[in-house]
Amino acid sequence: MSIKATQYKVLFAGGGTGGHLFPAIAVAEQIKEMKPDTEILFVGAKSKIEGKIVPKLGYKFKSIWIKGFSRKFNLENLLFPLKLFVSVIQSIIINMKFQPKVAIGSGGYVSGPAIFGSSVMGAKIILLEQNSYPGITTRLLERYADEVHISFEDSKKYLRRKEKTILTGNPVRKNLGTENKITALEKFRLTSESKTLLVLGGSLGAASINKAVANNIVKLKQAGIQIIWQTGANYFDEHKMYSSKSVKVYEFINDMNAAYSACDLLLARAGATTIAEILVLGVPSILVPSPNVAENHQYYNAKSLSDKNAAVLLKDDELNSGLSENVISIIKSENKLNELKNNTVKLAKPDAAKNIAINALKYMEAV
Repeated sequence: MSIKATQYKVLFAGGGTGGHLFPAIAVAEQIKEMKPDTEILFVGAKSKIEGKIVPKLGYKFKSIWIKGFSRKFNLENLLFPLKLFVSVIQSIIINMKFQPKVAIGSGGYVSGPAIFGSSVMGAKIILLEQNSYPGITTRLLERYADEVHISFEDSKKYLRRKEKTILTGNPVRKNLGTENKITALEKFRLTSESKTLLVLGGSLGAASINKAVANNIVKLKQAGIQIIWQTGANYFDEHKMYSSKSVKVYEFINDMNAAYSACDLLLARAGATTIAEILVLGVPSILVPSPNVAENHQYYNAKSLSDKNAAVLLKDDELNSGLSENVISIIKSENKLNELKNNTVKLAKPDAAKNIAINALKYMEAV
């Protein structure tokens, strides 16, 4: 018996940050490639990144009222119970109208009410957990899940439903890839005769990373190291003065494939998306966990890699004093670079988006 096209309906919920949104988009792209007539709906907060990115990609988008609970007291926290209640009602109504067969939650507060609403309507629930230490939303929704796809083996010990947990990896964008190193270096007007450090602090930037690079830039240049430096939007104006023949300072790097291909070593925060990309591409890295994230999850992300000698963990409060020593010792050692590269590739899960999409389609075809 042929399957009706209307049976292929997937609701995605997750966002607040790119780390929660982009894995969901990667899976959505894969589902559309495998089954083009699938109806896809994203649920999120209109004021967050998903409200800006998802409509531009051509997916249907519905917003709910929920907003994250601030760790610092503010008056908006007092509205959290009301926002949560209203968001649950909104989510149930959205699910009643859309009737998804599968709902995929990729984390962030917004996925809580939306995925709960899907479970109430009988949809199969798939959760994506990007971080080594699972977020509170994943831990709360776990009881409703048919599958929980994790990116780190370490995550299993924090989850109760071990039989539902699958080590799949963090889905990455379809166009992620490498190119010829010399060609990539030419795009940044750099030479292949020197080692290259790529510095990333996220789209907005990381104050401590930018400050440490500025304080150590003379030592790095004296060591013959050239730098591709993404400061982020908040810090570009105060750091653009460091741009030179061997130091290229950018507010934001659009061609990340070229940046990854050009570098010998990466200095970055330990966000889940960054880690997933460097694992797939085999990029040696020094990871500096942000101390300002929920449940210190970036530290656990970085530790998961450093314990397997797939990255070097440098704490934020050690960054300024330890940056030049770590960068120079690693980037000047071909053995260390190769060791890190080989160990990252061993941990990579390049088919994560495809495997999750296959499972989602199986659930819909079984209806």
